[in-house]
Amino acid sequence: MKKKFRFKNFFKLPKFTKKFGINFDMLNPFGFVKNLPSPSEIAAMPKWRRHQFMQRCCVIAGAALILLFFTVIGVKAFTSGGFIPATTSNAQKEEGSLFSDEVKQRQAAEVQLNAEIDEVINSYNNIAVAKVDGYLNLREKPEKFADVVGKLYNGGVCDILSADNEEWYLVKSGSVEGYVNKTFLAVGDEAKALARNEVRERAVIKADKLNIRSQPSTDAEIVSNAYRDERYDILSNENGWIQVNEGYMSAEYADVKKSLNEARKLDLRSMVLDLYDNLGISDVQGYLNVREEPSESGKIIGKMTSKAGGEILETLDGWYKIRSGKITGYVKSDYIRTGQAARDEAIAEAQLMAVVNTDILNVRSEPNTAAKIWTQISNSEKYLVVSQQDGWVEIELENDNNAFVSTDFVDVRYALNEAIKFSPIEEAAMASQSKRTQIVNYALQFLGNRYVWGGTSLTRGCDCSGFTMQILGNYGVSLPHYSGSQAQMGKKISSDEMRPGDLIFYSNSKGTINHVAMYIGNGQIVHAASRRSGIKISQWNYRRPTVIRNMLGD
Repeated sequence: MKKKFRFKNFFKLPKFTKKFGINFDMLNPFGFVKNLPSPSEIAAMPKWRRHQFMQRCCVIAGAALILLFFTVIGVKAFTSGGFIPATTSNAQKEEGSLFSDEVKQRQAAEVQLNAEIDEVINSYNNIAVAKVDGYLNLREKPEKFADVVGKLYNGGVCDILSADNEEWYLVKSGSVEGYVNKTFLAVGDEAKALARNEVRERAVIKADKLNIRSQPSTDAEIVSNAYRDERYDILSNENGWIQVNEGYMSAEYADVKKSLNEARKLDLRSMVLDLYDNLGISDVQGYLNVREEPSESGKIIGKMTSKAGGEILETLDGWYKIRSGKITGYVKSDYIRTGQAARDEAIAEAQLMAVVNTDILNVRSEPNTAAKIWTQISNSEKYLVVSQQDGWVEIELENDNNAFVSTDFVDVRYALNEAIKFSPIEEAAMASQSKRTQIVNYALQFLGNRYVWGGTSLTRGCDCSGFTMQILGNYGVSLPHYSGSQAQMGKKISSDEMRPGDLIFYSNSKGTINHVAMYIGNGQIVHAASRRSGIKISQWNYRRPTVIRNMLGD
């Protein structure tokens, strides 16, 4: 009969037992530990017996280590595989809890934000978003050159009221209702998608009129005005002042809330009154001197044109301290209208102007960026608006000389003329050139007089070449009545060489000389500019000069 195999018999194989001197009983740790001899017994053992005992200890220890190794490996495998949860410390549990709370808070905030955005967008019945460089004009009628009643900046929104016209939408945005070209509006799902990116916290004006100042102080210069329901992007909000692109406004009169940008009313003619708290209007035919001190002997630092406006700061005996444009000085009170008379005059005289709001602005011959740059104009200069197109404003440089500037760099608003900086030539400084001094002083007598095309009368009206012809003719210099012909006479000089009494010639967009002015010193000219402005003072390089001529031969 075949002997049944038992696992322990493996360890009793002769060769194994003979070689290593071990058997199954040696691998039984329980029996080994139970019969463990004392240290004195181990010491009394024969050498071979003690050697055998040490073998058994090593085998059992090795087996224990191997068992421990595979136990650890198995536990790790199970826990990493998710079969057995890993043991987590209290600190880990707390950290995980905090992380979970943070995620939940973030998710809740995102849900809340989306809800707020949806609420803003859904407040419009048929939303549309402006897609245009600069701003989009809202017009009184669905016509290209109709009066502009408001402006909607890029990304601003409106409600479409009617789409019956093929080319135009009738829209309402804020308090402005008008027509816009369909080309420049995104509608439907596109509009909603664009609008979501435009919702942000803005300052929404809650006063009928709010001053915008140059600095966060009630003493700072007023640079603009904001009106009820207008929205402004916030740059900062600190210490009771909100900084916007235009300047600073009191936080007391604005609500900060999530909103979309809407249209702003075009400054109506009557809004010019809001620029002055105590308006004064010059009541002269020509120019009114602005002096450094309240005395007729005070140094002249500027001149106010006829019907020019200013802020009356102080009343003295027979004098007003006035701020007009960039000039602050004293004028005779006899020549200033105030109160209701000044307000009525201002509404009648205010003109739609483009006010430059950048350091240097390119003036182009056509309303596109590829057109020839005709000249460059400077910050704060004002030019009469001839027409407005989407993205461009047509301005009047001189009579029959119109050009175009981008709407991005001008503020189009009704405004009054204001004082210009002017310092007359000192006789002492011109002692060796008294003739030139006399010519300049003679020319300045006619400031404010009319421009008449083809005219040659200094009192009843003249054009640019008629003016220079008559002024120099009074001192024995004969000139033809045409600027192009005058530009061929006299001696050509550089700008570094020019002196008061020299003539400066300018060209139109095609390069043809069509305007002439007289240099009066201090970087200024006097010229018969246009029907609207008459004979006036300007900066000599308000346009790029073509040629400068010395007509006096000295």
